[in-house]
Amino acid sequence: MTMKGVSEGMSVKDMLADILSREQFISDRLSEILHGEAYAPSVSQVAFDQFYEQNGYPDYESSLIRKDKPDHLVIYKHKNIALDEVISQELAAFSNIMTAFEKLTHEQCLNQDVYHRIAEHTYRPYRRVGTEIRGWLIRITSELK
Repeated sequence: MTMKGVSEGMSVKDMLADILSREQFISDRLSEILHGEAYAPSVSQVAFDQFYEQNGYPDYESSLIRKDKPDHLVIYKHKNIALDEVISQELAAFSNIMTAFEKLTHEQCLNQDVYHRIAEHTYRPYRRVGTEIRGWLIRITSELK
């Protein structure tokens, strides 16, 4: 799980760290919706950098980021964190998403495009990563034969 080379020199752990940060992002946005706080995606590099510094992950809904690519600063930040801890944090973030989602009204979900946003930051990254991991497992298995 920590062996590099799955995709773009990343390990499965690196990929999970990227997903963790995306889930933390949407978890925090859902919390803001519940508390009536406003969120606007970063439109300048200065605002983007400030968002990252304040939250510890990028503004994944900003037009300044490639949404389909992992953030290497996030991966580097998790470099010395044990795999079990990354998984534990990811499970906690997902639990927070579910808890917040259950508290939202249908109107809040529609007004804030919650269904789409949750998908963008949870199962869609998992699908992308899952495809890459399966391809990597096929490659290393064939190399061992």
